[in-house]
Amino acid sequence: MTAGTRFDRREMIGLGAAAVAAAAAGPLRAAPASHPFLWGAATAGHQVEGNNINADIWLLEQVKPTIFAEPSGDACDSLHRWREDVAIVKALGLNCYRFSVEWSRIEPAPGQFSQAWLDHYARIVDHCREQGLAPVVTFNHFTTPRWFAAAGGWENPDAPDLFARYCDRVARAMAAGISHALTFNEPNLALGGNWAIHPLSQAMRDAVAACCAAAAKASGSDRFSLLNAGDPAPMISGVVAAHVAARAAIRAVRSDLPIGMSLAIPDNVAVGADSGIERKRAEVYGPFFAVMDKDDFIGVQTYGRAFVGADRDVDPPADAPKRPGGGEWFPAAIGNVVRYAYKATGLPVMVTENGIDAADDSERERFIPEAVASVEAARHDGVPVLGYIHWSLLDNFEWMSGYGPKFGLVSVDRRTFKRTVKPSAKRLGAIARAGGVRAG
Repeated sequence: MTAGTRFDRREMIGLGAAAVAAAAAGPLRAAPASHPFLWGAATAGHQVEGNNINADIWLLEQVKPTIFAEPSGDACDSLHRWREDVAIVKALGLNCYRFSVEWSRIEPAPGQFSQAWLDHYARIVDHCREQGLAPVVTFNHFTTPRWFAAAGGWENPDAPDLFARYCDRVARAMAAGISHALTFNEPNLALGGNWAIHPLSQAMRDAVAACCAAAAKASGSDRFSLLNAGDPAPMISGVVAAHVAARAAIRAVRSDLPIGMSLAIPDNVAVGADSGIERKRAEVYGPFFAVMDKDDFIGVQTYGRAFVGADRDVDPPADAPKRPGGGEWFPAAIGNVVRYAYKATGLPVMVTENGIDAADDSERERFIPEAVASVEAARHDGVPVLGYIHWSLLDNFEWMSGYGPKFGLVSVDRRTFKRTVKPSAKRLGAIARAGGVRAG
């Protein structure tokens, strides 16, 4: 079961909202001159590492009934093959690798921290530096420890302190080598789902609830709470407080480390005189923008446009350019979002994810130059953009859709884990080496 669920990246595309200008705080900030433009590719721990057995999502994959098409299993075996992944990023001519650290490995039980896993992730940071790559590290990319979910997740009053404690340990282990830190990956995604063209059916809501109930029972708890399942409303206050607490904890270790968080932002387009676009922005972004006033940058993650009607998103116009599979073709969405995010927040912008699900890599090869060109145009107009990081480096585990979607610059054999670089990866690398699409 995948259609209409919140862990399905195909359903994630376009779910977020654009920025709310009223939430911007403080003066506009220029991009730091000390950092070169970042050209990179991204992964996330649970999606590529494999056997993340202490994570909330892992348990949801195993229980019956489950809402996952298949379990993550070994994923891409990046837990053991991460050096090969870093080598691919380097060989392509990119200068940045974005990856996440797994809370469930580092703190598998409350208050029990694994020095071995802290050392593991620190080695990745150090190796990236040795290879001339900037490590952009996400402290939380959706997954949390099973014990955290069974204790109420982000609805637990202790959640902000627990997350800050974890971030403190991570920062002490590796902050010295990190280029940029992201506390959260798309914490607004579930809120954006409230505006989806096709809201979750009652049957799917029941299926999600049944899966979480099975996980709660397996955990010996009466609850199993995670941000992308169930009603996000009571969780948001805990998440935003956790961002503030985590930012302070990381800065206490290294005060000059640039810190932000990424948000899911489609290129929103108002449809009709009664469009609810401003209400959508306030609901989906307001809570996060309100606590980003002391951030150093904002990460944006864009997969297309969203046409906003009175109460929810609506279908694209009939004359919109189409992909072979029927979805809209609009690579320039990312450039528009970059402009909007800067105007709304005054913060330098980092493209932390941008890409397409395409089994035919020639689509991705065409997509990348157009998307990058739209970002370059925004930079030319004065928007401080820190970097362009493509999602994703590898064809990986795409949450409830399993291994069906293909977002990767590199294919991975499901049996041997052999990596095969696609033409689109070489295209991005050529652009990066040339310093831009016009010369690439």
